[in-house]
This record gives sequence, C-alpha cells and structure tokens, in this order.
Amino acid sequence: MNFQLTTKLLLFFVLLLAACNSPKEDADRPPNIIYIMADDHTTQGFGAYGSRLASLDPTPNIDRLAKEGMLLENVFCTNSICTPSRASIMTGQYGHVNGVHDLSGFLKKENQHLALELKELGYQTAMVGKWHLKYAPDAFDYYNVLPGQGLYFDPVLYNSEGIGEKKEIKFNEGLNREVSAQTYEGHSSDVITDIALNWLKTKRKKDQPFFLMHHFKAPHDFFEFAPRYTDYLEDVEIPEPASLWYNANNGSIGTRGVNDALTDTIGSSIGHRNIIRNMGMHMKIDPNIPDPEYKKLAYQEYLKRYLRCVKGVDDNVKRIFDYLKAEGLEDNTVVIYTGDQGFMLGEHDYIDKRWMYEESMRMPFLIRYPKLIKAGSRADAIINNTDFAPTMIELAGGKTPDYMQGSSFKSILETAEEPEGWQQETYYRYWMHMAHKHNNPAHFGIRTKKYKLIFFYGRDYKERTGKAQKWANNPASMSSFETPASLGVL
Repeated sequence: MNFQLTTKLLLFFVLLLAACNSPKEDADRPPNIIYIMADDHTTQGFGAYGSRLASLDPTPNIDRLAKEGMLLENVFCTNSICTPSRASIMTGQYGHVNGVHDLSGFLKKENQHLALELKELGYQTAMVGKWHLKYAPDAFDYYNVLPGQGLYFDPVLYNSEGIGEKKEIKFNEGLNREVSAQTYEGHSSDVITDIALNWLKTKRKKDQPFFLMHHFKAPHDFFEFAPRYTDYLEDVEIPEPASLWYNANNGSIGTRGVNDALTDTIGSSIGHRNIIRNMGMHMKIDPNIPDPEYKKLAYQEYLKRYLRCVKGVDDNVKRIFDYLKAEGLEDNTVVIYTGDQGFMLGEHDYIDKRWMYEESMRMPFLIRYPKLIKAGSRADAIINNTDFAPTMIELAGGKTPDYMQGSSFKSILETAEEPEGWQQETYYRYWMHMAHKHNNPAHFGIRTKKYKLIFFYGRDYKERTGKAQKWANNPASMSSFETPASLGVL
C-alpha cells in the first residue's frame, strides 16, 4: 500500500515538473498582438461603420471586432498615401520628422521603431505581406513581404530566412537590393494569410508573446479579386453617394480653379468630368457612352471589384480568428484591424485617396482584447496613426519613447472616455502635388470634431530636376503645374 502511494506521489510530481518546464501559453504574460492592415480599405466598405454600403454586409467577420471589442469613430491618417502612412505607424512620428513625405520615402532598420521597441519588451516579431518602405523590415525577427506594391496573383515575396531564388530588385531610384524571393501560387490575400498562419503554427515561440503585422495588398487598385468571388454582388445595384451627382458645394478655387476652370483636370473622377484620368477608363467602359450612363457603369463596376477584394480579405481574417480560437489564444491576444488610409468610393465624384476629405483621411480601426475592452464599445476621441505605435507599446507593458510624437490611447480603450488633456485636433499634410494623374493639389490642414480647415497651397514642396517628377518610378506627374492657392473651411 505504501509502495503504491509513494509511486503515485512520485508520478504526480514528475508530471507537475514536466508541465512546469514545458512550453506553454501563459495567461498572465503581456498579450500577443496581431495587427491586421488592408491597403485602401475605407470605412465606407464596412458593415460596422454604418455607411451606405452597410446593407450589403461586406465585412461580417471583421465586424466581429466591433461587436466583441471597440470601434473607433475618429481615427485619421496624417497623409493619405501608402508609404507615408505606414512610416507614421512604424515610427509614431509625422512625415516631416521621420522624413517620409511621399511614395519615394523609406525606413531603414534603425527607424523601424515599433518592431524594435516590442523586441526590447520581449516579443517575438513578424511582418508578413505588403511592407512598402523600400528597405527590408530587418527590425523584425521574421519577415516575408511583397517587393513594393507586389502582384495580386502568383505574388513574389522576399524573406528573412534566405529561402528561394536570389534576385536583385529595384526598390527605389538608386536602391537595388539582392533578396531571397519565392513565387507563391494563388491570390495574394490567400497567400499572405497562408504565410502568416504558417508562421503562427510552426515558427512562433510559445514561451514568448508575439507581435504579428499581417498586411494585405487588397483592395488596392486595380482591384483584382480571386475568381471565386466573380458572382459576388453581380446582380446587386450598389448604392450611390449623393455627392457623386451633386458636388456644387464642395471645394474652392484651390480644387476647382477660378470659375471652375480646372474641374476637368483636378481630382480623378468616376465619369467623364476629369479628361486626364477617370475610373471609366480603368474599368474599360466604352468612352463613347456619355454621362450619366458612362458614370453609372463605371461606378457599379468599380464598387463591385473593390468589394470583391474586400470579401477576400474578410474571409481570410476569419481564418486568423479560427486559428486563435483553436489554439486557445483569443482571450490573451489583441487583434487590431485597420486600413493604411481611407479611400474615395465615388464621393464628390472622386476616386483614390490623397485628399483631406473625410472618406480619404479617416481610417477604420477596430480592436478586440476582452481583458481590457468592453464588447460593443465605441469612442469618438480624435486619434491619428502616429498614436498607433505608442498604444501597442503600452498594451505590451512599455512606455511611449520620447522620440515618438504620438500618444497612447490605451486608457480610451479601457474606458471609452478621453483622458484629461487629450488632443482635440489632428494635423494632415499631403505633399505629392498633382502626382500620378490623380492631380490632387498639395495641401495641409487641421481637423477638430466640428471643423476642418484646409490650405491648398498649389505648389510642389521642393524644386525638381528633369522634365517630369518620377513618383515611385511613375513619370505621369504634373508636379510643375501650379494650381490656385486657397483655404477651404468645412
């Protein structure tokens, strides 16, 4: 009897010791952080934000974050264009401080602050998908990223592990780098999620908290969706914004020209208004069809392609959620979903982003972390993308570094209330004067909860050499074309 009892006790202590020494998920350690970002996914393209498109239920999976966490209503980018927005997210700094003003900007390893700070706090870090900051994301422990914009189908990604073919790729004027790259079969949204899930399943260390940046290419133009979505919304009439047709109260001489002389030049359009670049051209609508029919056809095709890309993103986000649930990681993982800026879906008869108008400047931001955030909560505090890094650092147990200009909004996540002294305005500057045939005049401005002041100064921000400014190797620029200066008050 004593022998059996002794044996059982010995077995118990052996099992207990093994359990203590084996890798495990520690519920008391800092939370894992998954930061999911799509490219150009605007708030109008969600169900949770209640736009005119909400009745289409475009994002049932992403909307879970709003139902089970918090939706932030007043999040804004400081420059609505891919590279500068991503740089502000990584550095916690405005473009005039981090040096990334336009699409030619870059971040070296020593300036990839968010990853460096989280590594200092003991996190295992990974970056998968669209990076778009020229130099490799070497501050991360692991990366597998698209070069530049990357391809929608059968994309090439380069990685930190030296796997694949050695390729020399031009990332910028005067910046060629040799990388280890692989071609992956399939649609980029599926491929990026496959890679992220593979990292989570096979490469993450279970005795460390992890930080994963999961960046989709979609729904960036030109909206190439996976074939399985061809029939999605095919027989649906997509609701139109009223300002697609009535735009008389929008803009000033800075955006329309004196006596509206530049409305055919400034701001790429849906229909025939802009003779240089409009969505009908990209959607292959017969140019001989006059407006309003041309405009209607272009809008419907544009929105359906865009929302099919969004559908692919939403379905892949569900795959991440499913993994977290299966692994028991849901409760100790912060999940953030955002876009790198907003996007114009026909509002004011505009396409693309760049403008300081609401649809372009506003970023979606949904976050779930049940230990901290009350399900179904909302907050209307003014936040911008320089605040993202400080917030994630504080969620990880750290403090905002002095060199970051943004502020942590962790307390807002906890209470849905603004702390005393919280910012009441946000600053914006778009630098790329009349670039890419979208022809947006350069401007800067301030937005509060009630008002917005925009100054269209009508000039490029520096002297250029050569006949045409090459934004990201694209010579289609009118940066030397001066537009009238004016103030716009909204």
